[in-house]
This record gives sequence, structure tokens and C-alpha cells, in this order.
Amino acid sequence: MAIVGTYRKGKVIDTLASEVLRGAADGGAETEKIYLVDKHIEFCENCRKCAQEKDVGRRGTCVHDDDMAEILDKVDAADGLVLAAPTNFSNVNALTRRFMERLIVYGYWPWHAKIPRLRVKKPTKKAVTITAAACPALIGRFLMPGPPKALKMAATMMGAKVQTSLYFGAIAQAPDGTLTQKDRQKAHKTGIRLAASLG
Repeated sequence: MAIVGTYRKGKVIDTLASEVLRGAADGGAETEKIYLVDKHIEFCENCRKCAQEKDVGRRGTCVHDDDMAEILDKVDAADGLVLAAPTNFSNVNALTRRFMERLIVYGYWPWHAKIPRLRVKKPTKKAVTITAAACPALIGRFLMPGPPKALKMAATMMGAKVQTSLYFGAIAQAPDGTLTQKDRQKAHKTGIRLAASLG
């Protein structure tokens, strides 16, 4: 299942996620894509009520009644995840960050504890993360390491181990920046490998 945090459907991040899903489907996996921009997701209030519940399985219950529970039900049922978000201001964009902050439901953090614990002790899923930046990828990974780290943290919270972290550079060189065939093939092959690892 792909969780896509771009505002721009059909553009770079969305296309890369689609290519990974296409590769996974070619490898025999059933696939689904969720656009965060289409979902009603409230801001986390940092009340930590979800983190107080003990022995509730993979995640606690949030106080908000929005689309997040439905999304996470699908996450919990999936064997593999694709997390895709653009690089904005040196990190993932606000849409993706809003989703990420709500992942505290996967943590157990009672008020008397100094640090939280993950409810899912060992990863049970595989994940691919995707981001892209205007600068060359090598420079981006060095100067802006935030997006891959943030996406990896999100995957870990949801009980997934990142198998491949894709970072595409020199993308937004024009208003309608496009991907090279090589970039598409790289994403497609990543999806094939993801599907193979789930078998």
C-alpha cells in the first residue's frame, strides 16, 4: 500500500509511487494507493491519550474521529508499505508531517515513563520510501537528510523496516518537471524487489 503525501497528483512523487506499485503488481502483489490530500486528517493535539492505553495491540485509539483510523487499518493489514513525500523546506511537506504526527498511536507512553516505547516490537512489514528534491541527489542527501529520516521513522512506527530509500535529485528544474525513463525504471524495479521480499 502506498501513502502519497504530495499535493500534486500525476506529478513526480505520485508517478514514482505509481511505478513502485506497478513493479509490485508485476511481482504478484495486490496494490492500493492513498492520497493524503484527499483525506480528512486532524492535527495531533499532543494529548497522548492514545499512548496511555496498555495491551491494545498495534495501536491506541485517537480522540479524533476522522479518516486516520481507516488509513491505519489498511496499513496494519498490508504486508508492504510505500511512503512517498516531496522535499519542502529541507524536510517532508506539511501534509505528510500532519499524518506522521498522528502515528503516536503506535507508541506506548504513560505519563510516568520518561520515554515512549513502540507497541510493535519487531517489524512485520517491508517498506520503500520515496522523496525528491530540486538539487542533485548526492547533495540533497548530504544537505537535506531530513526527508529520508522522517519517512524511515514513520515506517518504523507502523511496524515496517525500510528495504529501499529512493532519493531523486535535480527534479524540479521546470514548472512541469518530468522523470527520466531511468528514474521510472529504478522505481519499477524497486517495486518488483519489494513484492519478492514479501513472498
